[in-house]
Amino acid sequence: MFDLVISGGTVIDGTGAEPVQADVGITDGSIAEVGQGLGPARRVVDATGAVVTPGFVDIHTHYDGQATWDPFLSPSCWHGVTTVVMGNCGVGFAPVQPDRHEWLIGLMEGVEDIPGAALSVGIDWSWESFPEFLDALERTPRVLDIATQVPHGAVRAYVMGERGAANEPATPEDIEAMAQLVREGIEAGALGFSTSRTLAHRAIDGEPVPGTFAAEDELFGIGAVLGDLGTGVFELAPAGALGEDLAAPEKEVDWMVRLSKTIGRPVSFALTQNNADPVQWRHLLDLVATAREGGADVRPQVHGRTVSLLLGLRTFHPEQFTPAWGELGIGLMDHDEQVATMSDPAVRERLITELADLEGDEVVMGFMNPARTYMLGDPPQYEPTPDRCIATMAEAAGVSKWEVLVDALLADDGNELLNSPVLNFSDGNLDAVHEMLTDPGAVFGLGDGGAHAGQTCDASTTTFLISHWARDRQGPKLTLAEAVHKMTGATAALYGLGDRGTLEVGKVGDVNVIDLENLQLRRPEWATDLPGGAGRLVQRADGYLATIKSGEVVAENGEFTDARPGRLLRGAR
Repeated sequence: MFDLVISGGTVIDGTGAEPVQADVGITDGSIAEVGQGLGPARRVVDATGAVVTPGFVDIHTHYDGQATWDPFLSPSCWHGVTTVVMGNCGVGFAPVQPDRHEWLIGLMEGVEDIPGAALSVGIDWSWESFPEFLDALERTPRVLDIATQVPHGAVRAYVMGERGAANEPATPEDIEAMAQLVREGIEAGALGFSTSRTLAHRAIDGEPVPGTFAAEDELFGIGAVLGDLGTGVFELAPAGALGEDLAAPEKEVDWMVRLSKTIGRPVSFALTQNNADPVQWRHLLDLVATAREGGADVRPQVHGRTVSLLLGLRTFHPEQFTPAWGELGIGLMDHDEQVATMSDPAVRERLITELADLEGDEVVMGFMNPARTYMLGDPPQYEPTPDRCIATMAEAAGVSKWEVLVDALLADDGNELLNSPVLNFSDGNLDAVHEMLTDPGAVFGLGDGGAHAGQTCDASTTTFLISHWARDRQGPKLTLAEAVHKMTGATAALYGLGDRGTLEVGKVGDVNVIDLENLQLRRPEWATDLPGGAGRLVQRADGYLATIKSGEVVAENGEFTDARPGRLLRGAR
């Protein structure tokens, strides 16, 4: 008798194979059989009319702090994710000197926009070393499995103190000490090492993160640990990742290729389309393809939709830059007062006039330009059509673009959000993303679950990959089998998690049962559910009938059960 059988569904097994009608039987937390007409079970989940997939493996998250207090890891838990990898981009919370807690919090807050106040209240700091951090994570019952990497920023600051924080060059002795800490972390169970080299990643005090300017002797000296141990991924946010330095990416690929060949391990880097050079990504993919033919395992990590800022009254918006915002004290009002005040005809007219005066402001026009800002809507549209553009709407109505923007932010009692794409939308569509996603060397990631709390909410991109790319999109698409493989078998394989990611006998019993026809993202909403009442954007979805972790149903129709089978994963498997 099976412990659990998922019966009558269409199985997409995560290998890339075409869907089949089959039942999935699970015993002792592992998949025992996949086929038709399976025997009796202690519990049966009826999947008739639904698709059955492996649990999603999200390899790019920043739950390093949240994982110490939150057993659910929302919002990822609402989007079919059963395994997360954190410790990305060189930021994390171990190792740490007892007097550097707040400094590491400032580093994470600056780079990943996670409220420092929430981290200060929520983290108990029951560790100093990286192995002690893993032990602390292991003590928390949780819904999902978690794994982590050793972050360069924390290691550099631990070894070099202020010299490391200030990005001074590392001495041979520094490099040896850092390598030893990374070795200690990976031997204790970390899945790799991460760093950041983009100038866009800065601590809350504005300083570049430690390791931004690390020389090759430092990068190769630390990377050698992965080669010696024969395990782990070297992950990074490379220089020029956001288009801030157009000469940097090709140089970055050069040393990444040499590093991968030298240590014999995968090197995974963030790849996006930037507005300054909208075709650079294609050149980088060509370089990587040539390198892979030569034996280097360099894996671009790509996002599944626009990398956007979501403008809203509870997040941020252009009105905050107007004189009226401060002079009238609007920023000090609660949400309802703000909506009422901004709706007053005199105040509204003043805001529109003062916004027009900001058309030379680099921040406003660089990140909140009405010509590149779109109505998000509910359900949200992450590949917006031109008619949803604020400037286009204004032209059609014969009014000021700022008038349309002000009114849009006041819509739905001030709960509307506007989508301002920063990356991956230079062509006004996601065709470039399609090419990146389908490149044979690329891997799906960059959802940043747990991060950018007041800017966006991309942990839901797993849901988007199925609902948009495999079902709704007009134009080049993914098959359902491709979309599922991208976030299950493929992501698990990169990080050496060979015990999951596919619905095959012997694999971990992580399963999603999805009503594909009705799978739908909801608009992100503001929640004050972080420690200390700090706020963030969260996003739910409809259509997940059940999520099963290690053979236990952890969620049904979006609501959690009492099951907590998740655990810390230590090392490749």
